[in-house]
Amino acid sequence: MVVQWLLSSLMQHRRSIMLFWLLVLLLLGFFSVRLPLVLQDHGLMPSGAYAIVQDRLASDFHMPDDPVMIVFENKSSVKQFRAYIDQTLQNVQQLKSVKTIQSPLLYAGMMNKNYAYALLSFHEKGSQIAPIIDQLNSLLPQSQYASAKLTGKPVVQADVNKASLRDLTHAERIGIPIAFIILWIAFGGLVSALIPIVIGVITVASTMGIMYFVGQKIELSNFVLNVIPMVGLALSIDFALLIVNRFREELQLKPVQQALHATIASAGRAVLYSALCFFLGLAGIMFIPLPLFHSVALGAIIVLTIAVMLVFTLMPIILLSLWRIIKSERPPVRARHSIWLALSRLAVKRPVVTGAIAILLLVLCFIPLFSMKLSVPDASSLPQSYPSRIAFESYEAHFTSVSTTDVAIIAEASANRFNKDDLYHAYKLVKKLQADPNVLVVKSIFTNTELYRYYQNGNRMLMLVTLQSEKSAEATRDWLRKWEIEGRASADLPFLVGGEAKYEQEVFDAIFTNLNKVFLFILTTTYVLLLVAFRSLLIPVKTILMNLMSLGAAFGILTWLFQKGIIGAEPENIAIMIPVFIFGLVFGISMDYGVFLLSRIFEEYKITSDNKHAVITGLASISRLISAAAGIMIAVTVPFAFGEVVGVKQLGIGIAAAILIDATIIRMVLVPAVMVLLGKWNWWLPGAK
Repeated sequence: MVVQWLLSSLMQHRRSIMLFWLLVLLLLGFFSVRLPLVLQDHGLMPSGAYAIVQDRLASDFHMPDDPVMIVFENKSSVKQFRAYIDQTLQNVQQLKSVKTIQSPLLYAGMMNKNYAYALLSFHEKGSQIAPIIDQLNSLLPQSQYASAKLTGKPVVQADVNKASLRDLTHAERIGIPIAFIILWIAFGGLVSALIPIVIGVITVASTMGIMYFVGQKIELSNFVLNVIPMVGLALSIDFALLIVNRFREELQLKPVQQALHATIASAGRAVLYSALCFFLGLAGIMFIPLPLFHSVALGAIIVLTIAVMLVFTLMPIILLSLWRIIKSERPPVRARHSIWLALSRLAVKRPVVTGAIAILLLVLCFIPLFSMKLSVPDASSLPQSYPSRIAFESYEAHFTSVSTTDVAIIAEASANRFNKDDLYHAYKLVKKLQADPNVLVVKSIFTNTELYRYYQNGNRMLMLVTLQSEKSAEATRDWLRKWEIEGRASADLPFLVGGEAKYEQEVFDAIFTNLNKVFLFILTTTYVLLLVAFRSLLIPVKTILMNLMSLGAAFGILTWLFQKGIIGAEPENIAIMIPVFIFGLVFGISMDYGVFLLSRIFEEYKITSDNKHAVITGLASISRLISAAAGIMIAVTVPFAFGEVVGVKQLGIGIAAAILIDATIIRMVLVPAVMVLLGKWNWWLPGAK
């Protein structure tokens, strides 16, 4: 009844619907190319003590917040080096945007014989600094005596944004043609292959246009630029592929109206449940309180919504308009001629052996997962040839210690200025810090009274602490958590802890303390949804476990490829947000194949009540489609592996690996083997008839 009403309404308003989507494509497509203009940084910005301390360091202690850094390298005498630095900073001072300049010629500790660095702060903030960076580069003088390069978080982020845009362009040029070729091979017809591509392009262009307007209201991570096309093309093409494939099958047996009705009632139902599963995976990511996850999840949800709207509004009209051409194209390969039928029969005939082999292969892929190392992205996300990375590594090599960590602590008195009691409590705090076995040095007004103004301003006092552990070490994060609790509990003189190590600790905590909520929400809601869809207690459990196995194997492969340096010239840790993204995105995407397959098996089982026959027939009829869908997903994600930004490469490879494993080992071998072993228990539901 619902399907009949939907199709009737579509036919009644077909011209208006087609005109609507044409206008959507033209309008939002125009603004989609402007999306990069409103994107900001990576979005890994917690709202804890780190941000507060950064603001106070800038306002009270004249330390620029996320400054642009000019790193100088000497190639001649010290005198000529100093002259080059002075000339460079005079050039930079011409920019009206420059707020402050900290010169190595005036500040101690910022210069040695061969290297120096200057810190620049600007009136503009965040992504507004990006246009200024090009001006700064043009002001750096060329000289045979010395050189200068820009770095710092704003510069690195600007380079990441540019590289991400190039990665996207490159991936689209490769992915879309390959996806079209796969569709052409699968369908044997030009029109049938073009329809999913058209749906995919409209979906991505519309979503990027919508996100341009969203980005003017809320903070959007630059990661949105890659995730929307990657996920949008894969999802929308997969949905459209399922509809076109089922319509072609039905069209061989029924009149066009009945064929379309049967398609929407069966394949449309599978699309709807797949979309709901994907939505739940995205909604779960929202539990992590960082702008990166919120903006990426929002973008993917909009992609999903547009894709579903297109499938249930525009696609039926296109199919009805072109059905004669579609029917005249080469019909789908019959199940009895398919290689997948042989595989499914083998799994059905030898479920224990084939299931054991599949599990063994997955376990082998799992092994590297236990050595996975996560890190917060920095300049090492860029290729080694980038000037911003070269400059950053020069600064770290010559002005920082790898084995130690600098931490800023700001204590605050209750009155407008420190009285004797406050000073006494501050002195006790310094002594307590000095007595900590993890602390190497504490700098404060009590260790250098000549720098009183540097360490105290009004009712706030700065203490610079050096720890004898690496910035990213777990021991450093434990120390920071401990002293943050001390600061909250201190009634004598409350204080806040900041610094880059604190930033990393807050990012780790924001993710890992909320992962239990993410997992619980996604797994519970997905189980309930599949329970309703297939009226079975065990099918949802099996499906979820299969997804988790494919994800774990993909994480293992990802760890091995990057941490061993198999991909790229150097070993790389896994960017901390990548496993969460892969889990949330792939868990929903792989549900497509699971729901597509189970829906077809469920249809057969309802007709015959023969579990083994349903598994064989359902798998044979849908396997070719799953292979094509997986091939398309891999085609639009793998090209990102050849990009320049490490996080984007890891996301593309991780999704592609998970989909490949899911569409082969899981769906072709393990699923049929387990379903045969479970027999009628697959469809058991207490109280169901």
